[in-house]
Amino acid sequence: MAQVTWQRSSFCGGGGNNCVEVAATTNGAALRESDSPTEVLATDQRTLLSLIRGIKTATMPLRASRP
Repeated sequence: MAQVTWQRSSFCGGGGNNCVEVAATTNGAALRESDSPTEVLATDQRTLLSLIRGIKTATMPLRASRP
């Protein structure tokens, strides 16, 4: 992945290694946990916005359903 600028969640508190970080990319966005910075989840902007809206409105399921 090209050089990106990571931003930590405002809920991180104290800057420890238990934070969600997000970065803008040319194709959308990237997410990672600060304690595992080499594991990066890449997504497009629309999907990320849908996830954030779902979390904020508590419409996201708590568990993924199994087929």
